[in-house]
Amino acid sequence: MSRTVITFGTFDVFHVGHLRVIERAAALGDRLVVGVSADQLNVSKKGREPVFSERERLEIVAALKPVDEVFVEESLDLKRDYILRYGADVLVMGDDWAGRFDEFGDICEVVYLPRTPAISTTALIEKISSTG
Repeated sequence: MSRTVITFGTFDVFHVGHLRVIERAAALGDRLVVGVSADQLNVSKKGREPVFSERERLEIVAALKPVDEVFVEESLDLKRDYILRYGADVLVMGDDWAGRFDEFGDICEVVYLPRTPAISTTALIEKISSTG
């Protein structure tokens, strides 16, 4: 029986930490579905517009070999709906979200992966901004 894994992220200023979480998530199943945060969701979560548009971020993530399907994540409140819609057996999130999505254990396995040390999109954006 095949296992579908779902994960979510903004994936702005794509870096090796993003690639590693996608590769590790894909290794937990046979099919990987990735929700990419809508531009407006990013503004509400992080207080800023993403550097790359929603369309560009979808295109980047969709081009990755481990990714089977991408969609726009419109709201954090719709996680349960997305899990059910895509038939996910496993939800993968970074460990910075540890415990936040345990409630979905009734419909799928919930896995929190350690973040790649010393890599942060926000820190990269700040570094680029300060050198520009």
